[in-house]
Amino acid sequence: MKKAFVYIIAVAGLISSCVPARKLEECNAEKNAAQTELANLKKSAQECETKVTELKEQMVKNEKENVGLRRDTNIVGSNYRNLTGKYDKLDQLNQSLMDRLNKLLAGSEKDNSRLSGDLQMTQEQLLKKQDELKALEAKLLKQQAELDALAAALKQREARVNELEAIIKQKDQATADLKKKLSDALTAFEGKGLTITQKNGKVYVSMDESLLFASGKTNVEPKGVEALKNVAKVLEQNADINVMVEGHTDDVPMKGAGEIKDNWDLSVIRATSVTKIMLGAANIDPKRITSAGRGEFFPLDPAKTPEARKKNRRTELILTPKLDELLKVLGNN
Repeated sequence: MKKAFVYIIAVAGLISSCVPARKLEECNAEKNAAQTELANLKKSAQECETKVTELKEQMVKNEKENVGLRRDTNIVGSNYRNLTGKYDKLDQLNQSLMDRLNKLLAGSEKDNSRLSGDLQMTQEQLLKKQDELKALEAKLLKQQAELDALAAALKQREARVNELEAIIKQKDQATADLKKKLSDALTAFEGKGLTITQKNGKVYVSMDESLLFASGKTNVEPKGVEALKNVAKVLEQNADINVMVEGHTDDVPMKGAGEIKDNWDLSVIRATSVTKIMLGAANIDPKRITSAGRGEFFPLDPAKTPEARKKNRRTELILTPKLDELLKVLGNN
């Protein structure tokens, strides 16, 4: 590189002197070639410096890896020594076990006979257990069959229960519909000595004495006859309804001289009078109606006051949807 620089100076000196044009061109050409070579030399120098830097970095990296390898080698060596020690111990243990095995193999015939007897006993016990297991398996199969039969019966009962629930629901709906029809037919009388309630799957039409009868009498008053006729029309249109007509009195003893001798007679005759009016007002099968007298023994209010006794003097119509389908299902059970 130094030589090239001197060459460039010499060429510059030649250029500064008076030389022919041809000589000047040659010098310029040599100058350009020298500059190109210089540039290439600089580029090569930079590449060498970069390579040197990379080699230094690689050398540092290799040094680190070398340190790690030395450390790993030390660890491997330590592990090897430990494994060698363990191997020696295992070898000693193996030798000890071999000695014990040889002693066992060289055991007396007495021990062998005892072991054979124990083995035979164990086999006998095993056969006994197998027999017990077979018996238990047969018992389990029998119980499984019984369980399957119970499950089938339970399923059948469940179907019947569902059928019963459907019928009861149908009857409840019929009862609700009946109550509505009665309420519509007796709107003019509700709250005027007549009430309509629904409970326990039945409809109760309760009529005070003031609506139906004069005190101590058994003939139904005109306004009561009108109410009973309206009830009869509803019953005529609902042939699947059974009717219980109950007469009730208060607890004041009645002393009569004619056909009515006491509260029993009064309650029964009043119930019969109500029944006859309904049968005469509509086309109702008499088999659907039952008349009964309750006397004073089913009071609404047990108090001994005029107000309570007035409540208790009443006639009740208990309307019940026929339960033929329900009874049929129950009969099949």
